[in-house]
Amino acid sequence: MPAQAYRGKECVCQLRLGICDQSCVRGMLQTPFYIACLRLSGRRCVVVGGGDVGLEKVEGLLTCDGDVTLIAPEAHPELVQLALEGSIRWERREYATGDLEGALIAIAATDDTDLNIRVFEDAEARAMLVNVVDVPPLCNFILPAIVRTGPLAVAISTAGASPALAKRMKREIGELFGEPYALLAILLNEARGWAKATLPTYQDRKEFFESVVNGEPDPIELLRAGDVEGVRELIAGAQRAVSPAVG
Repeated sequence: MPAQAYRGKECVCQLRLGICDQSCVRGMLQTPFYIACLRLSGRRCVVVGGGDVGLEKVEGLLTCDGDVTLIAPEAHPELVQLALEGSIRWERREYATGDLEGALIAIAATDDTDLNIRVFEDAEARAMLVNVVDVPPLCNFILPAIVRTGPLAVAISTAGASPALAKRMKREIGELFGEPYALLAILLNEARGWAKATLPTYQDRKEFFESVVNGEPDPIELLRAGDVEGVRELIAGAQRAVSPAVG
């Protein structure tokens, strides 16, 4: 929900103002967010709240191989199934402060303001990443819209100003950067071992890969035409071009 949508409504943040005056979100659009991609494999992630939104957040964490614990007295049927099959741990009870021990990320997906504030404050006390869904002031990180194609991931954030705009951008970016880009990333990754073993400096490796990505013929156009071998030859030609200089 955009921060502006809270004006005049019941306060849902840690300021407990009664009626929201937006004081907690002033300047939010000017906040510089540090964009990072987290490796979640094997890392404990806690989701508090077992409804539709909780399901969405759990699925996102599982997509990234997170070790997910759900805290909720009741849960969406799909969450129950994930617990039964062993994909997540489900603690079928109310949230307790100790539930965040050993976790990297906490996500609160409840409509209980007091509970959301507890999760936020408990996580902040542990210097953890915490996101309370749709409550920007109770977040020290935000979740952008993600376009995923193979190994590629493109993140879109409007700093909470307009999820509708982020959704449109996600659709358009997905249409623009599709399978050919993902396949090119895979083919370039195949050459990384050779580059690290053969090219002595970062600058040498940078120039090599840029010569392929920006080369002629255009590797993206080749892949759009289904010519995977043409791209492999383009990479091989770039390798041959630098080999005499290396030797």
